[in-house]
Amino acid sequence: MSAETFRTPGGLRRRAQKLAINRLRDRGPVDEELVDRFLARHQVPIIEGERATFLYRGDADEVWVRHRVVGLPDPLPLRRIGSSSLWAATCDLPTGSRVEYQLETRRGDHYERFNDPLNPRLAASPLGSSSVCAAIGYAVPEWVHHDSEAREGELVSEVVRSKALRRDQEVLLYLPARFNRAARYPLLIVHDGTDYLGYTAMKTVLDNLIHRLDIAPMIVAFVPPRDRLKEYPNHAPHARFIARELLPLLAERFPLQDNPSGRTLMGSSFGGIAALSTAVRYPGVFGSLFLQSASLVFTDIGTDHGGGPAFDPVVKFMNKYRARPTAPVERIFMTCGMYEPLITPNRSMVPVFRSTGMTVKYTEARDGHNWENWRDQLRDGLSWLHPGPQLFVYE
Repeated sequence: MSAETFRTPGGLRRRAQKLAINRLRDRGPVDEELVDRFLARHQVPIIEGERATFLYRGDADEVWVRHRVVGLPDPLPLRRIGSSSLWAATCDLPTGSRVEYQLETRRGDHYERFNDPLNPRLAASPLGSSSVCAAIGYAVPEWVHHDSEAREGELVSEVVRSKALRRDQEVLLYLPARFNRAARYPLLIVHDGTDYLGYTAMKTVLDNLIHRLDIAPMIVAFVPPRDRLKEYPNHAPHARFIARELLPLLAERFPLQDNPSGRTLMGSSFGGIAALSTAVRYPGVFGSLFLQSASLVFTDIGTDHGGGPAFDPVVKFMNKYRARPTAPVERIFMTCGMYEPLITPNRSMVPVFRSTGMTVKYTEARDGHNWENWRDQLRDGLSWLHPGPQLFVYE
């Protein structure tokens, strides 16, 4: 393999391996047979150290990588390799990173956007699927996958008649394996509940983590919204449903721990705002919050937040809270992706939350605003909030 020599600021000479795509270019005219052999040798995207090379093969006037990674050009243009059908673009991808992306082509006036046909790895979301690029050092946690030794909990569908919401509200309840009415269980209420079940494999995760004694056996209420853009950003009827209707109903029907420390509200993105605003409206009812990439958008001056009308009630709530922060719960576990636009407001809110006396644990991942990022943080968050009887210390 060829290498190139470069000089460091201290004057030392080091040799670095040339990227595979550059070695292909160095071979002179690239024909389709050479492209065939190149693609047969490499997994796409090609990961080399902390560099990722995206490829596309086909006829087009222009090709781009489309993504939502803060810090990288979007779109990221690919360049044709000579006169061949192969296109390539290389960018930085630090160790441990995980990126979701698609490709976009232009042929004349026709634009088309699609998943990478050379990459079989996909991630699903309510908006569809995306291709996944994983750097060296990233791996899907093994506790995400089905474990035949883990006893399975039960999912029970319930319909709650809500006066606050003026409708019937579906709730999916998770009861842990070996559920025992003589025991007392913590309660976790999850916003966007069906999405967590569908896109983070959360039932499997709960089964596995309880089996491994990482987390306490718990009862989990997965609550889907009807109109999340209306109901989640500081919506009084939603908060009343959670705190004054759902919680008392569950406490009456199931053996729950009868104290705030046994109750956690959870949500991602707008669901994180729903969790926080519900706790603020009903301080002391819940003991903990689990916030994942919460939409904690605020302004320090003016009202131009850049998020569009959907974020207006979010910013109004956050600006009011920041002006007079309170401690509606005892503890908050926060996660956020380093590559998403919400990283700045999430980082900014950590000292604000701590200033009220709440205990805050904050973690970041080299990932974006997506369900697999939130999935990957479930063990750390749940084991810190509701640890199981194991020897591992999550600190």
